[in-house]
Amino acid sequence: MSLLTIAAILLALTGLFAWINQRFFKLPVTIGLMILALSNALGLLVLEQIEPRWVEPVERMMMSIDFDRTLMHGMLGYLLFAGALHVDMAKLRNQRAIVLLLATVGVLLTAVLVGGATWFVTQLFNLHVPFVFCLAFGALIAPTDPIAVLAILKKVGAPKSIEIKLAGESLFNDGVAVVLFIGLLRIAGVGGPAAVARAAQQDLTDEILHHAEGVLKLFMVEVGGGILLGLALGGLLVALLARIDDYKTEVLLTLAGVTGGYELCTVFHFSGPLAMVIAGLFIGNRGRMAALSEESARRLDDFWELIDEILNSVLFVLIGLEVLIITLEPSYLIAGALVIPLVLLGRLVTVAGLTWLLKRTHEFSAGATRVLAWAGLRGGVSVALALSLKGKLPPEMSAVGDLLVTMTYVVVCFSIIVQGLTIGPLVKKLGLAGLPPSMPPSMPPAPVAPPPPGH
Repeated sequence: MSLLTIAAILLALTGLFAWINQRFFKLPVTIGLMILALSNALGLLVLEQIEPRWVEPVERMMMSIDFDRTLMHGMLGYLLFAGALHVDMAKLRNQRAIVLLLATVGVLLTAVLVGGATWFVTQLFNLHVPFVFCLAFGALIAPTDPIAVLAILKKVGAPKSIEIKLAGESLFNDGVAVVLFIGLLRIAGVGGPAAVARAAQQDLTDEILHHAEGVLKLFMVEVGGGILLGLALGGLLVALLARIDDYKTEVLLTLAGVTGGYELCTVFHFSGPLAMVIAGLFIGNRGRMAALSEESARRLDDFWELIDEILNSVLFVLIGLEVLIITLEPSYLIAGALVIPLVLLGRLVTVAGLTWLLKRTHEFSAGATRVLAWAGLRGGVSVALALSLKGKLPPEMSAVGDLLVTMTYVVVCFSIIVQGLTIGPLVKKLGLAGLPPSMPPSMPPAPVAPPPPGH
């Protein structure tokens, strides 16, 4: 199939599923789209047992889509820029301590806790996954994607501080998790059979020491370069925007900047996700005050909000359809189900531990900590990284790649569907729900005028 044909099919499915969801189910958009895509894909798998020829074209289409490149080198830059554009820097600055800890230390803790627990689960099923690949699984499952719950939190009137913590964490932890994931693959020697064999023997300490300098350099280049390029891009765009007042040209400039900036990061091996977040924050805050008229700011917000909504919708449909091409081995599915509580526990321990460290200078209620832990949904980045790992492993380790992809998919599906649909009731149960923004405070009844004299 041509690229245009695939895009047409995906957009048609996304539009149809979105209409069905709005007309009949009225679930949060991304959750509803994924449930509909997943249920239809499972229906196709059942149909395949009866008449395989009817399903083969759909499976071929999904096989032809490089999910890793589509998301990591296509959608992600636009999604992160759009998300950062609407974040209030003043509010983010107030929460900077917990946001930075969750996005950095939190990712490392999650990778270690989940990776270690996953290794024990795989040993239980005699699946024999090298420990370094279990750590890589922990790294790829660490980044959060709360897009599905932010609208719910807003609807139930959850505290704004929780929203900004979740949004801020998700903006920064993608880049950190990707760098950690790449570093672990370098330690494992992915791409070099001899090094993979050493990883299979779990001689992890020697490998870490051997690659420590390279991993540290990778981290410095990726993170430092991403931040610097993001600042440079944001500054350049603000300077250009300040010299014109035409919203069409201003929208075009930001679109060109995100596309070109992300590609520059790829060329120089900088962190594209971090660069887009920094640029988005810069333009959304400094640019809004110094370079954009009121109409231009409104038009820019509308454009990027629409881009964000469309790309997220297509992404969640893709996630639902991925079930057609993953390995549905019973032992893999059971291992994935067993990993779910481990991921949840790892998230809870990480959030609770980091909030405890800050309790002397910041106030965190027990309810807010639980919401932060439960609202840490996993999404497309986790699936993309798992699929990229599978594609880089040598043939003799293909089973390891299949297992990690299946486990990731099970965790992501549970996260989006179960956690996403229960976060609202949890907020209400914990007494954190306020007045939805669409509902003004109720006014006291107007006093009734006394009847005129003589009546």
